[in-house]
Amino acid sequence: MGFQEGILLGIVQGLTEFLPVSSSGHLVLVQSFIEGFQQPGVLFDVMLHFGTLLAIVFFLRRDIYDILRALLPRKWYQKRGYEYDESFIHTRRKIALFIIVGTVCTGAVGFMFKDHIHGFFERVEVVALMLLVTGGLLFLSDRVKNTPRGEKDLNIYDGIIIGIVQAAALMPGLSRSGSTIAFGIFRKLDGETAARFSFLLSVPAVMGATVLELGYISEVSPGDMAIYVAGTIAAMITGFLTLKLLFFIIKKRRLSIFALYCWFLGITILIIKFVL
Repeated sequence: MGFQEGILLGIVQGLTEFLPVSSSGHLVLVQSFIEGFQQPGVLFDVMLHFGTLLAIVFFLRRDIYDILRALLPRKWYQKRGYEYDESFIHTRRKIALFIIVGTVCTGAVGFMFKDHIHGFFERVEVVALMLLVTGGLLFLSDRVKNTPRGEKDLNIYDGIIIGIVQAAALMPGLSRSGSTIAFGIFRKLDGETAARFSFLLSVPAVMGATVLELGYISEVSPGDMAIYVAGTIAAMITGFLTLKLLFFIIKKRRLSIFALYCWFLGITILIIKFVL
């Protein structure tokens, strides 16, 4: 794999990580067309995800800052003369708790099925089937009309359910953003709240996956590592721009557009795999 392929995969990751079409599924497909593509474990894929994680952190920097600051004791605010808004602090602390709960659920399920998931990254038919599932979730989420719950209405069941769904989205082809946002909407969260919680929940999950895969870094040559870094930077820049687009689309409730794309791509892959 050369620099051009590394940057191309980074752009693919940046575009598809946040748009609900499965970045892992698209990476598997594009990598299958790169002759001789190899990576230790899924280290390159994880580094691309780390690039889009940096995009999330920058895009939601205010939310993350507010959550971290809300964890500080009241005395910290008093010493610095800051206003202590109990309602605001309480809501941010609840979000922090639900992120922890969701992360524990994601980590537990992901750890149990880690070895099986690695094998799925080599099977394009699994990608195709999961793309069909993603399309179904997106289509159904657009049919939910009554979504009155905002961030103040988040509860521990949201954290558990969305955390488990995030773990299931380790399957290539099942969009992490698409499935978690869809289940948030099924839980009657408004689209923007579901999306923000989904991406906040992804931060510790991607960081954990990055740490787990770092064990393979010794198998990467210095020349290949430069390619990995170039792909990570490309994913970060493209991902930030894509996040802006996604939140615009969510406000318009047009996720069915991506459902049609997932169905088309999934069916096309199955036809190529088993018919042609």
